[in-house]
Amino acid sequence: MNKFWIIFWHTYMSKLKTKSFLITTGITLLLIFGLTNLQNVIEFFNGGDEETTKVAVMNQTGDENVYTLFEQNASAIDDKLQLKKSKETEEQLKKDVLAEDLKGYLILTNDEDGLPQAAYHASSIANSSVSGTLEQALQQTKVAIGTANLGINSEQLNQLFSPAELKKIALEENAKSEEELNQARGLVYVLLFIIYFSVILYASMIAMEVAVEKSSRVMEILISSVSPIKQMFAKLLGIGLLSLTQFGLIILVGYSSIKGNIENLAAMGDGFLNFSEVPVATLVYAVVFFILGYFIFATLAAFLGSLVSRIEDVQQMIAPLTFIIAGAFVIAMFGLGNPEAPFITVTSFIPIFSPMIMFLRVGMLSVPAWEIGLSIGILVITIILLAVIGAKVYKGGVLMYGKSSSFKDVKKALQMSKDQ
Repeated sequence: MNKFWIIFWHTYMSKLKTKSFLITTGITLLLIFGLTNLQNVIEFFNGGDEETTKVAVMNQTGDENVYTLFEQNASAIDDKLQLKKSKETEEQLKKDVLAEDLKGYLILTNDEDGLPQAAYHASSIANSSVSGTLEQALQQTKVAIGTANLGINSEQLNQLFSPAELKKIALEENAKSEEELNQARGLVYVLLFIIYFSVILYASMIAMEVAVEKSSRVMEILISSVSPIKQMFAKLLGIGLLSLTQFGLIILVGYSSIKGNIENLAAMGDGFLNFSEVPVATLVYAVVFFILGYFIFATLAAFLGSLVSRIEDVQQMIAPLTFIIAGAFVIAMFGLGNPEAPFITVTSFIPIFSPMIMFLRVGMLSVPAWEIGLSIGILVITIILLAVIGAKVYKGGVLMYGKSSSFKDVKKALQMSKDQ
């Protein structure tokens, strides 16, 4: 058993110290920190709160009230947008824009019905924030003038344009409210990405680890002192601990950053990124299904990796495994919009899909405890069966050399394991 732990800690520490792991982890943590502080980052690059955007307005409507109303609407939408009524020629305004003294200039006119219209000129129209504000202010001005011409007052107008309220009430006792569903959808979306990329990354890492040792003939030395089965599970657990280390760092940094920016995130996406009231059980299930998903795919990756002798053959051998993981992810993305679909319910019990799909259902719905238990039970039994078969394939596969990229070699590996 001592040799098992030697391989276990060697696998963990050697991968933990690699530049690829450190760089990948560092970049991931920086991305998480940057995304959760996106509002602060935008404000930093915009130069702070003091910066204003200057736009000149040529009022050619013949009515000063039109410009006044337009300016009031624009200021209400964006107080950093500074409108300046100008009597300069269009040629002079064009020079000011190109000299960057102005962001742009707007020509305000009337259409054939006597309602305001405008043309916005800028050195570049790639940035839609200013033009979007001007367009919105122009629309409000047009509606106000048009309704005034029709004899409709502002109170009647507000009643007409106020959004219709549709209350969504779930009749089931434990059903989630709309706000809870919004929060759960955001969390499940984020964690599905983490599970997807982590499983692909670590499954490939295990297969690559085995192939590297075989290509360097280190495996022949290891087999003489440690059984292939111990090697396989030592590598699975070693890289599994590595994944939990990285996963833990991501959760720690992500939680700390989200907690410090909870108001900004709550405002984004209408609560989609507000994780302040997510049940602890959802986070627990995320860890459980992450671990189970890791083991079911890692076991497959280990014995597939044992069938190849060259590093360049690894990706070809585990390609079907990658397609399965991608398929589960696509199904999960579909399920975010309709988690109660029969197709989602059925696939949540299929072992290769359930780590993502059942977790999706648990996060979005009130799933009966027996369904969760059944899914986990099927997963555990499948992992055990794969481990038994995988150990036999691994035992024979590590002794196979030469070009190998066919699943027919599984049968050959099983035969070789019986002969030992």
